[in-house]
Amino acid sequence: MKHQKKSSSDWTKRTRKSTNQLATWTALWVLSVAVIAFGPELFWGENSLVNLLLILLNVGIGTGMIIANIRHIKIQDEMMQKVQLEAMGISLGVAVVGGIAFSMLDATNVISFDAEIGGLVMLIGLTYLTSLFINIQRYK
Repeated sequence: MKHQKKSSSDWTKRTRKSTNQLATWTALWVLSVAVIAFGPELFWGENSLVNLLLILLNVGIGTGMIIANIRHIKIQDEMMQKVQLEAMGISLGVAVVGGIAFSMLDATNVISFDAEIGGLVMLIGLTYLTSLFINIQRYK
C-alpha cells in the first residue's frame, strides 16, 4: 500500500509541475502576442527588424508552449487524454469550418467589417473550454 500511495503522490507532483509549466509557457506566449500587437503602435513604430525579431521570439515561445502541452497530456490518465483529444478535435473542426466561413463572409462583403484573427482565436478558445467542460462532466 505504501508503494501505491507514493506512486500516487509522485503522479500528483508531476501533474502539478506539468500544469505550472504549461501555465507559464501559455502566459509567456500571450504576453508575447500582446507585445507584438501593441508594441509597434505604442513604442517602436514600424521598425521591421524589431517586429521580425519579436515575431520569431513569439514563434519560439509558442513552440515551447506546444511542447509543454504535449508533455502535460502525456502524463495524464487515459480518461483525461480522451477528454483533451475530443476537445481539441472539436476546436480544430470549429477553427477550420468557422475560420473559412468567417473569411468568406468578409471576402464576399456579407459583413461590413474585416474578419480579424482575434475573433477566430476567441471562438477556438471558447469552443475548447466548453468542449473540455462538457467532456469532463460526461466522463465523470
